Amino acid sequence: MAAIETFPTEPFPTFPDDFVWGTATASYQIEGAHDIDGKGMSIWDTFSHTPGKIQTGENGDIACDHYNRWETDLDLMAQLGVNAYRFSVSWPRIIPTGRGKVEQRGLDFYSRLVDGMLERGIAPYLTLYHWDLPQPLGDQGGWKERSTAEAFADYAGVVAESLGDRVAGWITLNEPFVAANYGYALGMHAPGEFLLTGVFPVVHHLLLGHGLAVQALRAAGVGPIGITNNLAPVWALDPDSEADQAAAERLDAVYNKQFVEPVLLGHHPEGYEELYVGSDFSVVQDGDLEIISEPIEFFGVNYYAPQQVKGATADNPLGFELTPITGYPTTSFDWPIVPQAFTDLLVGLHDTYGEKLPPMYVTENGCSAVDEVAGDGEVHDEDRIAYLDSHLRAIADARAAGADVRGYFCWSFMDNFEWAEGFSQRFGLVHVDFDTQVRTPKDSFAWYRDVAIASPNLKTADSEGK
Repeated sequence: MAAIETFPTEPFPTFPDDFVWGTATASYQIEGAHDIDGKGMSIWDTFSHTPGKIQTGENGDIACDHYNRWETDLDLMAQLGVNAYRFSVSWPRIIPTGRGKVEQRGLDFYSRLVDGMLERGIAPYLTLYHWDLPQPLGDQGGWKERSTAEAFADYAGVVAESLGDRVAGWITLNEPFVAANYGYALGMHAPGEFLLTGVFPVVHHLLLGHGLAVQALRAAGVGPIGITNNLAPVWALDPDSEADQAAAERLDAVYNKQFVEPVLLGHHPEGYEELYVGSDFSVVQDGDLEIISEPIEFFGVNYYAPQQVKGATADNPLGFELTPITGYPTTSFDWPIVPQAFTDLLVGLHDTYGEKLPPMYVTENGCSAVDEVAGDGEVHDEDRIAYLDSHLRAIADARAAGADVRGYFCWSFMDNFEWAEGFSQRFGLVHVDFDTQVRTPKDSFAWYRDVAIASPNLKTADSEGK
């Protein structure tokens, strides 16, 4: 990670008393117990066991062993002082084949987890889909098929019936852009397909699954309900180049508008057919966009870095070519650290969508670094502290400019299985030794507790603030 050269001398900004301070994880990345208590296979179980798919040759079979260590993990979370925790439910742990028979032991695990949060004054924010699709549904076409969206709604209803009386916020999908494009278009993530611009049916069915799940959750009487998108400002390499500007507009449509406008405005972005040459557009049925645009109470934003593109050659079907952003410090993922782009993104959403945009929560933000336990037994991650400080200041600036941001969930609570990168990237506030499962709070853990969270009056988990 390239060092952040300056650290602000100004006082840490003030946030409202009811601001939600949280942290976040995902089921496959931390739980382990991949075949325990009736859990079925997920597409990530299959993908991570396929030679060559994970850079390090690792898998999530054990991960952080959170399934067995959840109580001590929640005790650590209570020490952190957050008043909210965004976690995800493993679909194949609840319905092993994706539809049909429910595995009560899976529901019981999440019931204990939710009760444990509430006992510690932590409000549960539940994500229904953080990419671990049941493998039997994957075998039947996965998100290429409308039936997966319908099965997702049934699963949402099952979870709502079990946990609905105790969950503070419901998130249908995590980062559908990544699920569709990394998983089905480019083959970088599970299930590892290479549809390229033929990926539109996946995009549509993910969005349809969101809308159907909103209906199922609403029918169960639970809420508030939202969706989480990873969004990024898109820059043209040469702002004066028509080709680069056109490429930036194209990526902006694919990356951002395609997953925002159907939900908020009830239509796919203008010219979307040109973005997905070779796709089957007959998957869009009458009434689908009305379902996709079911009203939601909040909008989740995950932010890590801006994107930059230039015009593509004629043989490039994507219509853009990603280019590195230089002149900024970077994370160990080589992602540029640009807090101002975060402010621009949040303010841009506010200015563009106005009253159509519900209150926003930053549902993920954080940085990877090569963290090691030092000789004194501590993990000194000053660069992560600087990153969090600068991005929370960026949120404060966005709020001052009118963006209605009501909470922040730091990614992630602890180091975990980082998808195709295995255990090579560490995002956590808590260091995990994956051989011994020893947890060591990093310096950023203390900073987040003592500077960020402690700066306002901490909102209790049972108070108003949805």
